[in-house]
Amino acid sequence: MLPAERRATAGLALVYGLRMLGLFVVLPVFAVYVSTLPGGQSKTMVGVALGAYGLTQALLQIPFGLWSDRIGRKPVIYFGMLLFALGSAIAALASSVQVMLLGRVLQGAGAISGAVLALTADLTRESVRTKAMAAIGMTIGLSFVLSIALAPVLAHWIGVPGIFWMTALLALAGMAVVAVLVPNPVAHAGHVVTQARRQDFARVLKN
Repeated sequence: MLPAERRATAGLALVYGLRMLGLFVVLPVFAVYVSTLPGGQSKTMVGVALGAYGLTQALLQIPFGLWSDRIGRKPVIYFGMLLFALGSAIAALASSVQVMLLGRVLQGAGAISGAVLALTADLTRESVRTKAMAAIGMTIGLSFVLSIALAPVLAHWIGVPGIFWMTALLALAGMAVVAVLVPNPVAHAGHVVTQARRQDFARVLKN
């Protein structure tokens, strides 16, 4: 890899890692905590609150990717991280399972994975792109392992609301990493790319 490609890969892997750590770290202790909130006696509501972020992520990945084609990758990543931080703050302050559900929905609405991977592709040559994607994938796996190990300890030290505040700070740290470490991609014909992808949208959904 060229120095610029190594820098871009390291920065984006760190952004992805911070984002995934923020999502994963609460999972081992979430259900026990939410069951103590008003409305948390419903196992269905606890499960919906736990998985809601995954639903909004799945629904918004493609729209956010198309949006990043139009306005640029970094603005979409910043916006998504802000949504994630806002959702984390709401979850930290949640006084009922319904408010927790809102926080989780907003966390998932910061669907930046597609934009991050597209930015990785923008900043790397095709010959080394697989290495860059592999580095990001390794970061995701490491984040998951760290989350499982750290969650009970953090819940004991700072409580689950404290974990959510920590994830909000991780999102803001991710924005700083994008601003400082990740180079700006060369401008491209985003409108043309968007039109081409819209033509293939039905095939993408079928696949």
